[in-house]
Amino acid sequence: MKQRFHMAHAYYGPQFSDDEVKALLDDESDRLAEAGCQVMEFQDSTNLCRATAQAISEGKVIGWFQGRLEWGPRALGNRSILGDPRRVNMKDILNTKIKRRESFRPFAPSVLREDTLAWFEEEADVPFMMQVFQVRQEKRGLIPATTHADGSGRLQTVHRDTNPLYHALITEFKNLTGVPMVLNTSFNENEPVVCHPREALECFLRTQMDVLVLGNWMVRR
Repeated sequence: MKQRFHMAHAYYGPQFSDDEVKALLDDESDRLAEAGCQVMEFQDSTNLCRATAQAISEGKVIGWFQGRLEWGPRALGNRSILGDPRRVNMKDILNTKIKRRESFRPFAPSVLREDTLAWFEEEADVPFMMQVFQVRQEKRGLIPATTHADGSGRLQTVHRDTNPLYHALITEFKNLTGVPMVLNTSFNENEPVVCHPREALECFLRTQMDVLVLGNWMVRR
């Protein structure tokens, strides 16, 4: 019997090497300096995730560009803009700095798969951000930026096996804050989701994003 294909993730698009990212940052070094940006390379993913999680916990808006582009309608942690779900004003910050969209439209929580049931009233795999669950009543006040007016969240469950780096980042955020999720929205302004590192850099520079993470490189204003 022919085995059926099981789609466990959506990371099938283009990817770019750190050498390509470095070449881009070198080419744009004067422009980045003029914009008051600092560029740092991380030698290991643990320190990269730790520094990024710290920035998120401080209320920074992060452009997160990693691995292969997601195939489909959702940003799933490889071409994402990330924020702190605990901050009441984070939706307003994102809409002011980057998105410029209607204030009633919610942003999604990316939650560690193993912590889903502790924060939502259902437990299931939602790797493609295609279902809406109710946030547990006692948790809603802890994550106002990703909880809709009706108490729901359109969540993405993040698995260690399918996106280990994104899982590690959220784990570092949980270690800092006790909250096993980050706010996730697509990495774009009013154009299609970024694909190439140059598109990510251009989006970062023309918006008020605070931090850009391109592979192992971090650009901070």
